[in-house]
Amino acid sequence: MMGISGFEPTFLVGLEAVRKEHGPGMAALGGRRLTGFAIVRFVEDGDWFADCPVVLNFDGVQVEICHWKLDELSISWNSIDTTTAISDWEWFELTPAWSSADERLEPFVGQELREVALLEWRPSSHDLADGTIAVEFVFDAGCFHIANALDENSIEIGDAHPEFVRHRLGCGAPPE
Repeated sequence: MMGISGFEPTFLVGLEAVRKEHGPGMAALGGRRLTGFAIVRFVEDGDWFADCPVVLNFDGVQVEICHWKLDELSISWNSIDTTTAISDWEWFELTPAWSSADERLEPFVGQELREVALLEWRPSSHDLADGTIAVEFVFDAGCFHIANALDENSIEIGDAHPEFVRHRLGCGAPPE
């Protein structure tokens, strides 16, 4: 998909589906260090292509997060090869490529992950994003979350908006 080697997303909708499928694996990341990340940028202008997955490496365990449509989230594990060029974009005027440069994520590299949570958007008045799920990563130096920006990913630093309901997954507990 998207010309990304190994990317075969399985999109889920809703807190329970995501927690059931990925909760134990996400919780098991606690205690690991963020050793790297990769996002897709265009070679020509350096802009982030937020439709592509955000790839995070925690001491050799790679988690790949991608939001799609208004409420779908795919989390995959150790499947995307970020050393392989993105292919089949000859039709497009810009060239996508993997990048490990991002001022939002760089400060967290080398930090130990303290906790992982799913954030469920539950605004006081109903909106299109109601029920969407973000993934939050908490470190001693702060936190970031990867959320649905209505059909693409967003990376937000710091505490989540107060209308997110936080569902803690754990901090290093091995999957059962």
